[in-house]
Amino acid sequence: MSENEQHSEAGKAEEKKPVLIEKGELGELAKTALLAVVIALLIRTFLFEPFNIPSTSMKPTLLVGDYLFVYKPSYGYSRHSFPFGLAPIEGRMWGKEPQRGDIIVFALPKAGINLIKRLVGLPGERIQVKKGRLYINGEIVPRQFVRVFDEDKGPAEGMVKTYEYLETLPGGVVHTIYEEGDDKTYDDTEEYTVPEDHYFMMGDNRDNSQDSRVQEMAGYVPFEYFVGRADFLFFSTNQFAALFEFWKWPWTIRYERLFMDLDPVRPAAAPGEAHALPADGKKSEG
Repeated sequence: MSENEQHSEAGKAEEKKPVLIEKGELGELAKTALLAVVIALLIRTFLFEPFNIPSTSMKPTLLVGDYLFVYKPSYGYSRHSFPFGLAPIEGRMWGKEPQRGDIIVFALPKAGINLIKRLVGLPGERIQVKKGRLYINGEIVPRQFVRVFDEDKGPAEGMVKTYEYLETLPGGVVHTIYEEGDDKTYDDTEEYTVPEDHYFMMGDNRDNSQDSRVQEMAGYVPFEYFVGRADFLFFSTNQFAALFEFWKWPWTIRYERLFMDLDPVRPAAAPGEAHALPADGKKSEG
């Protein structure tokens, strides 16, 4: 073989080497991408799952355009903790009791949707709404007037007078609720007795929430249906800009809501003090 032919063969070999390196790099990229997907799925399934808020039922706590993480280990795991509810689990694994005042995402399997509401009633308790006021075991839940304002509800309803209150649940959780009056559709209900292993959920926007007061909708929510506790907001937008209007995006972000903690603050109970109301409706004495 001549010297020129040897140089030609060596040149061809050198030309092939980068192709082999590129294929190796693509393989590594594919492995990295697959690993990232697996890790993301594991985090989503066992730790944090993102949800967005599409309705006003939890105003003013949660707004349309809020994006939040649900903390999965809060109450253990059921088949509804996993994608499409496919896990072969009966009941809950490593279940922890939810607390009154928690904001919880739960499944409605028949409807194929998830809802987010606040837990107000525990198993065995009697829940009723009379003239817009919440009663637990026959005791009225105190609320404090904050303000009244005209809320713009769009072209269909226009401006609606809305009342804002601070409501204090048994256990000491204080949260804000909205009311449009005390004579709306679900402001006078029958007395509900919450079954064992079930919970009574309500939206903070009391006159614009289909919750446990609507038995054919949410009704009593089985513990098994719980997905997790709403933990914190990671993004929020007022949605005033279309997807293609990227130059407007910075002005649509609700910066003051970013990373807002959603876990309710609970006062520490003094020795001998009992916050929760027993089923007979009488407060415990220390």
